[in-house]
Amino acid sequence: MKKLTLLCAAIFTIAQLNAATPEVAADEAPTTSVTADEDNGVAYEHPFKNDDEKTKHWSVTTSGFYFGMGVKHNWEAINNSFEIGLLNAAAVNYNSLHGQNISLGVGIHHRSYSMKRPIMLVRDDFSDAVIMSTYPNDDVDKIKDRASNLNMWTLQFPLMFKQRIVKKLEVSVAGILNWNYNAQVDNHYEINKIEHNTRFKGLKQQKVNFDFMGALTWNDFGIYCRYTPSKFFEDGHGPEIKNTWTMGITIGL
Repeated sequence: MKKLTLLCAAIFTIAQLNAATPEVAADEAPTTSVTADEDNGVAYEHPFKNDDEKTKHWSVTTSGFYFGMGVKHNWEAINNSFEIGLLNAAAVNYNSLHGQNISLGVGIHHRSYSMKRPIMLVRDDFSDAVIMSTYPNDDVDKIKDRASNLNMWTLQFPLMFKQRIVKKLEVSVAGILNWNYNAQVDNHYEINKIEHNTRFKGLKQQKVNFDFMGALTWNDFGIYCRYTPSKFFEDGHGPEIKNTWTMGITIGL
């Protein structure tokens, strides 16, 4: 009788284990499947996908500090030139959240042209024009630290389109409306250890013109090229400076 009781208990225990096995397997199966999918990373990610969940379609931004040097000028009297500015002191930006951005903003821009020696820019009071001259001394060896610069300050309104190529690489193109609110000539030279500094404003510069700009950026740093097809001066009021090209670096565009 005792042996029969032990045999029945063993059979009952085996039956309980067999009944539990499918239930446990069923509970564990979904967990195993999900883990395999996550580990293998089989989900496709679009190359233009924006991973920043906090990004909104519309925003107001400040962007595009840049510095560049002139690489081509149509006027041979120019020795070199440089420009510096902030493309967007403030801009309204639309982000598609798929790698495209369109912005319209306002910024500041400064451009300077340096003349080759011994050229010096002066004002012709009769025609109210900027013309070329020489430094006021026949003995050129006595003239030291010569510099003649043509400067312009601009309020610019860029309309820019930006496209992400890969995660951190972006290409940008912009059309820029310029309001050239101020221009002046700065001359400096030294004769017999006496410094001479002259400056005159009220130039007849083009008040409104257009530029075109393209940039390639990686993260916050990049290179850009800017083209100015229009003239610096109004007709008859200065040398014909136009079709200028500038290349440089940009930060945070």
